[in-house]
Order: sequence, then structure tokens, then C-alpha cells
Amino acid sequence: MDSVNKKRRVKPIALAFLLIVGICTALQFFNQPLKGNPVTKKIKAPREVLAILENSCFNCHSNQPNLSWYDKIAPISWAVNKDVKRAREVLNFSEWNYSAGEHQGKMYAILNMMQSGKMPLHEYTLLHPSAKITTQDIETIRKYTLSLSSIAPLKKEEKESNQNIEISKNNTPLKFPTSPNGVQYTDDYKKWKVISMSTLFDQSIRVIYGNDIALKAIETENFHPWPNGSIIVKSVWKQEKLDNGEVRAGEFVNAQFMVKDTEKYTDTEGWGFAKFSGNDLHPTGKTASFAKESCIACHRQLAEKTGYLFDVPMKVNTERLIKNLQK
Repeated sequence: MDSVNKKRRVKPIALAFLLIVGICTALQFFNQPLKGNPVTKKIKAPREVLAILENSCFNCHSNQPNLSWYDKIAPISWAVNKDVKRAREVLNFSEWNYSAGEHQGKMYAILNMMQSGKMPLHEYTLLHPSAKITTQDIETIRKYTLSLSSIAPLKKEEKESNQNIEISKNNTPLKFPTSPNGVQYTDDYKKWKVISMSTLFDQSIRVIYGNDIALKAIETENFHPWPNGSIIVKSVWKQEKLDNGEVRAGEFVNAQFMVKDTEKYTDTEGWGFAKFSGNDLHPTGKTASFAKESCIACHRQLAEKTGYLFDVPMKVNTERLIKNLQK
């Protein structure tokens, strides 16, 4: 009698197993391999830097993925292919058609993601533990990124693209430039109130200004989302250390603008991003979609809880903000 009962119990289990195997087999007929794109221009960096990027980033962020066998089995492959496609749109090491300045900016973004633990994704390293970033890896990326501050002069095409910006005798533009996505530089921010300050591992001095609309949002703690018309400007300067130990702002690096317009900037969470660098204030980006491909990726990952603003204004360090960050 016991043997009969055991057989009866085993039969449904065997049928369930066969059903699962059958479904998995059938799914493979709908499995499409990841599309292989050519390598148009691979990122150039020191060997030790490339080794880290290839080990932890290339599977998703390049046209040279080395996926595991289980990444290629449906339905897992469907999620993998979707993630890889999205990752390539944000950053692709096999299509590294960037200027020296853009290369530096990308490396800063990569370092920020690694330091914050946002990349590689936690769910990815669970299945691919060898891709985890170590403290030594971060230090290697940090040193390389810092070394880029003394990178070679602008390429010929970059110089030519900036020749239409008229420069006055004191090295300031006679006509203020406009970013490819329509954000126009203005000197007015220098009259606005300072809402925060920050620095990075590069020892730069960063002063953040806000216009009246942004200030009101801060005062009323109504900045999630920020109201349309808000403008945030981060002015970045190199540190200058004097002989007496005093530190002050030295050479101007860039001015980074964030302009809130939910109707105009639908692809970047309602924010228009722009960066104007050097004394000629040359804008970053070749097309209007540059912010979608670079800026917003970091802001989504690292600053979603504060309305996509990295530097939380000093005034709003309140219990309400803390609760919002903990959600």
C-alpha cells in the first residue's frame, strides 16, 4: 500500500517537471540572440583601467559582451537583452566617439556610480560575482580620472566648433552661447543666492546658485518635483592654495545649468542640462539628445529622491527631507 501511495505522489511531481521542461524548451523557439553591433571606436585607457571596465562593465555597456550560458536562455535572456540595450544607450565603450573633455566627464560619471555602489547593478553581481568592484578598483579608476585634468588640448574639430563664439579682451564671450538642447548661458546666476556648496575628489570648489523660483521651492520645501522655471547653476573652480595655507577659487572650470521645463525636456525628467566650459564657455554636446545619453543617467541613479539634484540645499536638511530620502 505504501509503495502505491509513493508512486501516486511521484507521478504528479514527474508530470510537473516534464511540463516545466517542455515550457522552457518551447520558449527557446522565441529566443532571439543579442544583436551584435560592430566596434566603431573602443575606449582608450591604461591597461589596468581597461581590465576593470572589461570585467565589470563591458557585458552590458559594450558591443563585446561575454555572457554566461544562463544569460542566453529564455526567459532570462529577454530581461538580459533589454538591460543590455538600455545600458548601451546610456554608455557604450565600443562606440567611444567622445572628445577629451567628454571622455573626462564620462569617467567622472563612472567613478561616481562605482563609489555610490550603483554600478555594477546588485542583481547583476549576484549572478556574476566576479564582476564586483573592489576598493582597489575604485582607487585605480579615481587616479586615472584625476589624471585626465591635465589631458591634451582640444581636438581640431572642437576648436573649429567654438570659433563662432566671440571673445572679448578679458577672455569672456561677447555673446553668450546656447547648449544644443536650447539651454542658454546667462551671467545672471552670479546675482542669485547661494543654496549649497560642494567639492569632489578632484579638490574643486563648487558653488550652487538658485533663481527665485528655485529659492521659493526650497523655502517651502516644495522641490519634489521642482516647479517649472527653476534654474540651478553649479559654478566649478579649481582650488588655488596659497603659501599661507589659505585655499581660494582659482581657474574657472565650467558652469553647469539645470533648467526645469517638463514640456520641453520630457526625456530627462523635465530638466534641461547644460555645461559651459572654459573662458569661452563652449557648450558640451553635439546634439540635443546629449543629456539623455549622459547627464540624466547619473541623476536618476544618484539623486531621484531629491528631485534629481545632487547637492541638497542646506536649508532643507529637515526631518521631512530625511523621511523622503528613506522611502
